[in-house]
Amino acid sequence: MKPAATPLLPGATLGVLGGGQLGRMFVHAAQSMGYYTAVLDPDPHSPAGRVSHHHIQTAYDDHEGLARLVQLCDAITTEFENVPAQVLEALAQRRRVAPAAAAVAVAQDRAAEKAHFVRCGVPCAPHALISSAQDCAAPAHAALLPGILKTARLGYDGKGQARVHTLQELAAAWQALGGVPCVLEQLLPLDFECSVIVARGSDGQCVHLPPQRNLHRDGILAVTEVYAQNMPQTLMQQALEAATSIANGLAYVGVLCVEFFVLHGGRLVVNEIAPRPHNSGHYSLDACDLSQFELQVRTLAGLPLTPPRQHSAAVMLNLLGDLWFTQGEAAHTPPWAALLALPGMHLHLYGKAQPRRGRKMGHLSVTAPTPEAARAAALQAAALLGIAPF
Repeated sequence: MKPAATPLLPGATLGVLGGGQLGRMFVHAAQSMGYYTAVLDPDPHSPAGRVSHHHIQTAYDDHEGLARLVQLCDAITTEFENVPAQVLEALAQRRRVAPAAAAVAVAQDRAAEKAHFVRCGVPCAPHALISSAQDCAAPAHAALLPGILKTARLGYDGKGQARVHTLQELAAAWQALGGVPCVLEQLLPLDFECSVIVARGSDGQCVHLPPQRNLHRDGILAVTEVYAQNMPQTLMQQALEAATSIANGLAYVGVLCVEFFVLHGGRLVVNEIAPRPHNSGHYSLDACDLSQFELQVRTLAGLPLTPPRQHSAAVMLNLLGDLWFTQGEAAHTPPWAALLALPGMHLHLYGKAQPRRGRKMGHLSVTAPTPEAARAAALQAAALLGIAPF
């Protein structure tokens, strides 16, 4: 095990590339622990930039902006995986950076990601790289149909992918996605989805949040349920071991989310990784003694990692911009007062001025002493907000 990085104590300045809601919640966690913060994001109204001590309003590859970030910060992290890996590599020459560029580069490329899963001995869906018209017509790829064609890079929340049933559909979908390198994954009989969030320090110590059971709608996470009975214990253990193996294989430092498919019959296959905190871990702000964002601060600053403890059963509901348009095309304010009259409600809004359909505007964590009470209260909240039951 490597020696731990020299701790950066409160009073130091921690930087984050990206100014969205994940950056905002990282900034809040860092500031609550006594750190100064700096955000680099081009949006003058970025949620994280508006609450940080410093907001550097430049593009992620702007040399002057990056130099300013280095000048201000003692260590730097990222809130999303599409920051250019070469930028992280350059920053690492002068400041502590976590996660490292090499780990983020794997998460940026589905083909490299799949290869890493294979090296770690973690099962994933049968797949093939599609990078030419000849690949689309290859008879061997018919065995992967029906399947999902996904762009190898820059896909998220269901974007950059298409379902295909024939080689003809595969060719048409590949062209529609821009003829860029893609990965074709075989469609598998899905029972449900789950995820594990691990935090790994520079010394190799690894801790984790409880496995999370997830429901997606239209490719976007809608509901996360976290309590002891949310999935079989053996499945939980398999997911934890697989996520830890993936993090160790990357020599990862930081917070990492590993998403899984659970197939009919109980077999577990890994879907993808996110080298950052994740939407499915937001419940930890209210249901655990250490949130995923405090773990992100600790891994970046080189502070000790202690295993998080969940003290309340939790259900998390994503709050999309659609909730502002339930009565037509004119935006209106959802019934927050009526919602907050219910017990166990923890409302988190991200400071985004303009609601849009499909845009993540916030989340609601519902906590209760028992799983049954948490689920019942979450269903009551969903009905009040006009969210489909689950």
